[in-house]
Amino acid sequence: MDRPLLSIIAFFGVFTTVFGGVHYYVYSRLVRASELPATWQKAAAIAFVALALAMPAGAALGTALPRRWGSVVATLAYGWLGLLVVTFFLLLSTEIVRLGIAAFTALRAGPPDPDRRAFLARALAGATGLAAFGLTGAGAVAALGEVAVRPVKVGLRRFPEALAGFRLVQLTDVHIGPTLGREWLAEIVRRVNALEPDLVVITGDLVDGRLERLRDQIAPLGGLTAKHGVFFVTGNHEYYSGVDEWLPELARLGVRTLRNERVTIGEGDASFDLAGVDDWSARRFGRGHGPDLARALAGRDPTRELVLLAHQPKQIHEAARQGVGLQLSGHTHGGQIFPWGFLVRIDQPYVAGLARHSEETQIYVSRGTGYWGPPVRIGAPAEITLVELSRA
Repeated sequence: MDRPLLSIIAFFGVFTTVFGGVHYYVYSRLVRASELPATWQKAAAIAFVALALAMPAGAALGTALPRRWGSVVATLAYGWLGLLVVTFFLLLSTEIVRLGIAAFTALRAGPPDPDRRAFLARALAGATGLAAFGLTGAGAVAALGEVAVRPVKVGLRRFPEALAGFRLVQLTDVHIGPTLGREWLAEIVRRVNALEPDLVVITGDLVDGRLERLRDQIAPLGGLTAKHGVFFVTGNHEYYSGVDEWLPELARLGVRTLRNERVTIGEGDASFDLAGVDDWSARRFGRGHGPDLARALAGRDPTRELVLLAHQPKQIHEAARQGVGLQLSGHTHGGQIFPWGFLVRIDQPYVAGLARHSEETQIYVSRGTGYWGPPVRIGAPAEITLVELSRA
C-alpha cells in the first residue's frame, strides 16, 4: 500500500473517531442533560446518528455527483459540520457555568433540586442552540461574501530601493472543489487583476479534487496577469488531489510552480530572489516530493533580498537559518472558526498576520482566500493579500 493511501486512511480514521465523539458530546449536552421525555431523546439520538453518517456520505457524494447537484449536497453536508463545530465550542464554554452551578449546589445544605437542574440544563441547551445557529449563519455570510483585500506593508533590509512600493498579491488556501468553483474564482481573478500587481503568488491548497473533475472550475486562473508572472507552491491538499496531474495543468494556465527552486524577480540591481519549496508534508507521498530549501538556495548571493513561498508556517525555522528575509505562508486559515486558531498554534508557530521571527526574518501568514470544509468563517476573515515591499 503506497504512502498517499496510508495517509488518507489514517486521516479518515482519526476524523471518524473525533467526529463521532463530538456528535456524542453535543447530543449528551443538548438532549440527555436536558432530561427530555424518552420519545424525544430517542428521536434526537436517531437524528444525530443520521447526521453523523450523512456528513461524510454527503461530502463523498459531492465529489461523485454531477457538479450542479454535487455542490448542493456538499454544501449541506459541510454546513452541518460547521454548525456542529460552532455548537461544540459553545457547549465547551458552558462547562464553566455548569461547574459553577455544581459548586454552588455542593455548598448548599440539602439535596439538589432535580427540577431546577433540568430547567438550568434546558436553558443552557436552548441558549446554546440559538447562539450556534446565529453564529453559523453569520459565519456563512462571511465565508461566502466578498473577499476583502488586505493591505500589508513590509520593509526588508536588503530590498532594492529601485523597487520600492513593489506590489505582490498573495492568494492561498483557495480550495476550489465541491463548494467553490469557476464563478467564484473568476471574481477573485478579476479583483486581483484590478490591483495591477507586479507579482502574484499562490501559496498552496489551490484545489480539493482531481483534475478531471475540476479542470473547468480552475480555468479562470489562466486569466491572472502580473508584470513579473504568477508563481505557485504546493500545499498538503495538492497531494490529496493528484499533484502530478495538477502541476502540468497549472503550467498550461501560465502558473509556474516552484519546486525547491529560486528565480530572479526584476533585472540587475532592481531585483530580488523568489524561492519556493514543496509542502512540509510532501515527503510522505514519495516520488521525489518534499521540501528542500538548501537546494532552492544553493549558490545564491546572500546580499540579495530573498522572499520564500512555503505553504506551512512551521517552515520558518529553517528559513530563518538560511537567511530568508520574508516567508509567505497560508495553511492555517487563521483558525477559520474561532477559537480553532488556539489549537492550530499547537502545530504551527504562527496563525495569522505579520510577525518578526528573528532579526533577519519576517513571516506573513494569510488567513486564506477560500475555506476548507464548512462554508463558515468566524473571527478569521478571508483575504486577498496585497503586500507592498520596500527597503526597511
